[in-house]
Amino acid sequence: MKPANTIFILSDEHNKRVLGCYGHAMIRTPNLDRLAARGTRFTSAYTNCPICVPARASFATGRYVHEHRCWDNAIAYDGKLPAWGHRLMEQGHHAVSIGKLHYASGDDARRNGFNEEILPMHIVNGVGDLLGLIRDELPRRKGAANLGPEAGPGESDYTRYDRSIVDATVNWLKNEAPKHKSKHPNKPWAMYVGFVAPHFPLIAPQAFYDLYPVDQVPFPDMYAHDQRPRHPFTDAMRKSMCFDEPFDEPMVRRAIAAYFGLTSFMDDNVGKILLALEELGELNNTRIVYTSDHGDNLGTRGMWGKSTMYEESAGIPMIAAGPDIPAGHVCDTPVTLADAFPTYVQSVGAQFAPADATLPGASLIDIANGSTPKRIVLSEYHAAASVTGTSMIRCGENNRYKYVHYAGLPPMLFDLKADPFERKDLGRDAQYASVVAECEKALRTVVNPDTADRNARADQAEAIARSTQACLALTTPFIATIIGEGGSGGAVAIAAANKVLMLEHSIYSVISPEGCASILWKSASKAPEAAETLGITAPRLKSLGLIDRVINEPVGGAHRDPAAAAQSVKKAIAEALKQLADKSPDELVEQRFERLMGYGKFRETEPG
Repeated sequence: MKPANTIFILSDEHNKRVLGCYGHAMIRTPNLDRLAARGTRFTSAYTNCPICVPARASFATGRYVHEHRCWDNAIAYDGKLPAWGHRLMEQGHHAVSIGKLHYASGDDARRNGFNEEILPMHIVNGVGDLLGLIRDELPRRKGAANLGPEAGPGESDYTRYDRSIVDATVNWLKNEAPKHKSKHPNKPWAMYVGFVAPHFPLIAPQAFYDLYPVDQVPFPDMYAHDQRPRHPFTDAMRKSMCFDEPFDEPMVRRAIAAYFGLTSFMDDNVGKILLALEELGELNNTRIVYTSDHGDNLGTRGMWGKSTMYEESAGIPMIAAGPDIPAGHVCDTPVTLADAFPTYVQSVGAQFAPADATLPGASLIDIANGSTPKRIVLSEYHAAASVTGTSMIRCGENNRYKYVHYAGLPPMLFDLKADPFERKDLGRDAQYASVVAECEKALRTVVNPDTADRNARADQAEAIARSTQACLALTTPFIATIIGEGGSGGAVAIAAANKVLMLEHSIYSVISPEGCASILWKSASKAPEAAETLGITAPRLKSLGLIDRVINEPVGGAHRDPAAAAQSVKKAIAEALKQLADKSPDELVEQRFERLMGYGKFRETEPG
């Protein structure tokens, strides 16, 4: 195989069903469709985790999530485990990233595995989604609140960012790529391009939004409440993520039209990169792979965003084209993002290191050409809104079954040959007990899911502790204001403040009444008694000295008059700041520590 320049283009949150070459009747993706016609389309491609940071860390390192231990969006890749870029750079190849990375904490390009990073997007402030670390008592996440109402035509920071990524990519190909070819003719370069679209916000540029009349877009499958499948994992996730609360039917249709528009917008941007390569005479000499970090449920089963093992979320598009990649080919062999590492190394003509012998992936080039490596591809989820660890594999004859293991909960099993849209879960069907047992055995050859679950929770607990420690060490006034629910692991961080304020109808507790009742009385029906004992209301907590002030709400609650409630919160914070203004940094830290250590009451007695 002749070494060649190699580009991976990674979109964000692209549901593989929303692509012309994957059979969608309405979507317009001419550039990706042409790429598929020139190359190989993989029908059974999966993310290694249906959320950004872990998936992208697997893409970089070629390792499964339980190996690199970037479990969620708050645990960043630190460069200690080699990425494909490290392997290429140490052999003289140039590795460049342009656009969204979102798996590392900062702009140290070489640590992340690149000679240069252009317009990078990293984990926000290096810490990411701390709320997602809380898993025992799932918080109510209101992130979906704007998803439906804001859906429609327009521009966002993300669409503008994607336009700049295209410009930077085309500029690099036209101006920098020839320099590398001239200087290092035997060392092909490797490029990564990371787009944001079609990730929410669901705001699509007008011209692309207009391609999809709202009254003609398909309505999500299994959307009605009585059609939604029930399982303890997904039930808990729906409750935590509040997926569908903001939507009515017109919003649903606008959201889908906007997602389709963003997909066509992304396809247009891919087309500009392909055109630049063609104009430079390099299109047929460059290996190009298009894929996404994960999919999007897109309203199916009443769920939006990612985080599930359904095909809409865990499945991803994967298209490869270029020298030695069969044209017009469709490959059913399961593949994952972890296959990027061996693909890059093989494609540019680099050598693997001894440590790479344990990589679970295989080259997409080899697989497209008929290689069928003996492995089981794995997707895992240990992140936001998950009550337990999740592991998914394909198994059975011709990989017809999808098996989903939930630590401590019933499994799921789908026959994708007979039921490609996963409408019938066979996991608890006695007739399929032997298939479930076979799949469980196969899964454990790749990972011990129970051990992975324990390791994830331990690392996440440590991250929460580090965050709390950081709060305690702040040398500026720290005021926590609870405006709805302050709970679970987040309650401890709130308690680390110099002043804790609460709206009068909010609640604050280290555990929900239902969770407490389930532990103490083995029944959630005792939740009222637990709530009384916990003292979760603002007046009760003020009387116990656990908060400093109750902020009055407008008659009927803050939601009746948000502006007035905001003014009350503003006034309370200003007064709290005034009380702390004369304290030195050391005094603020000491006060905070003493406050936390002073929680609770006890009585000492003499033995006997």
